[in-house]
Amino acid sequence: MSAMRIFALTSAALPLALILLTSAVPAAAAEKDVIVEQTNVDTSPKQRLDQLFSQLKRERDPEKASGIANEIRLEWNDSGSATINLLMQWADKAIEEKRNPAALDFLDEAITLKPDYAESWNRRATLNFIMGNYRKSMSDIEHVLDLEPRHFGALSGMAAILSNAGNDQLALKAWEQFLSIYPAERTAQEQVNTLSEKLAGNRT
Repeated sequence: MSAMRIFALTSAALPLALILLTSAVPAAAAEKDVIVEQTNVDTSPKQRLDQLFSQLKRERDPEKASGIANEIRLEWNDSGSATINLLMQWADKAIEEKRNPAALDFLDEAITLKPDYAESWNRRATLNFIMGNYRKSMSDIEHVLDLEPRHFGALSGMAAILSNAGNDQLALKAWEQFLSIYPAERTAQEQVNTLSEKLAGNRT
């Protein structure tokens, strides 16, 4: 995929891409009516993620799947390093306060200190998008997916960028990859249907 050739973005891409790229756990994650299978506390972070992704792939109820996805986001948000976690918190606060250059500095430092931590790349992808740095956003997304190919947030962000750039074929592939990981997500289902119909219409 040649990511550098697809950035004819419009401002309409911003709301969807930001929603999909972010790994923040929504407030609904705290609701007690969403039941998620409990993972063994003695397992490693990788083992817990593998278990959760296995559950996510099997789950067909959108609400239950959303609860599992939020558990995955919680795992992603813990870098395993107190220093990195603090930098990420500072970056989030700076983004909230619209101090984007400061947030970028914090995320750059987190990436420098721990380049194999996918979530810092993902957060910077979101910030680069906010700042209009679309090429850098896609580059960061590709780093996320190199580190964690199952990162559905990064896949949906990539799909949104590709779609808004008019590259429907690649956007469809990104959404299909998303659904292979998170089959119950309604927005992804709708996007696959819409893009499939559009591409089929273009061929007739």
